[in-house]
Amino acid sequence: MTNIIITGCSTGIGLETAKYLNERNIKVYPTARMSEDVSMLKSLGFEDAMQLDVREADQIASVIKTVLEKEKKIDVWFNNAGFGQPGAIEDIATDILREQFETNVFGLHECTRQIIPVMRSQGQGKIIQHSSVLGIISLFGRGAYNASKYAIEGLTDTLRLELKDTNIYPVLLNTGPITSDFRKNAMHKLKENIEIEHSVFKEKYKKSLEAKKSKVPFNEEADSVAKVVYKIILDEEPKPRYYITKATYMLGYLKRILSTSLLDKVLLKIG
Repeated sequence: MTNIIITGCSTGIGLETAKYLNERNIKVYPTARMSEDVSMLKSLGFEDAMQLDVREADQIASVIKTVLEKEKKIDVWFNNAGFGQPGAIEDIATDILREQFETNVFGLHECTRQIIPVMRSQGQGKIIQHSSVLGIISLFGRGAYNASKYAIEGLTDTLRLELKDTNIYPVLLNTGPITSDFRKNAMHKLKENIEIEHSVFKEKYKKSLEAKKSKVPFNEEADSVAKVVYKIILDEEPKPRYYITKATYMLGYLKRILSTSLLDKVLLKIG
């Protein structure tokens, strides 16, 4: 049976992907940072759920060791854990930017670095990296998150070249708007880490915080991602990149055909 380890399964894409794959006879090892979320996963029938904070190298090693003891192999690793820190670049303290990178980039990198020797040893494997449409284009007020996803793009594009002569496949997912708690959690980060009252963008921030939840254009449910992950698992040679949601296709196309100045005008209207 094919197995997969998924990081960041407390909610949204990670959780729904775990459920979707489990229903299709894939052995899923879901992980979450908080112990209460691990308990939740176990209550849903994922007895092999484990606690994993991707910022902790020893926890990553422990998860890998546990799965190898049970399975003797790890077929797929899905680097899904991450969060978004909103705020204009001039309002983001360097420590806050570092915090964004600790999870989205450095945690992903440590997971990737630790799983590669395992996959080299077994002669095969797939590493799925959760990037974003914001790894292709940038939106106003999302500089920290944009930068973290651009970093994932650069690391994974390079990794693909370095693993060219192996049966290990690094795969990028460029997701657009997906139903999850992402925006709610981002608003908490905005209030927690940005000095809103002292910012020249104060009114923009307040408008974002006061905005009522509304349907996001081109939004899709989390199973849109789960279906792509399942396809990657089934494909012997998966593609290096998968666009998910119409928003990603549209913005990726505009990035290719428009000048920087024209693209900026479009993106300012969106942001």
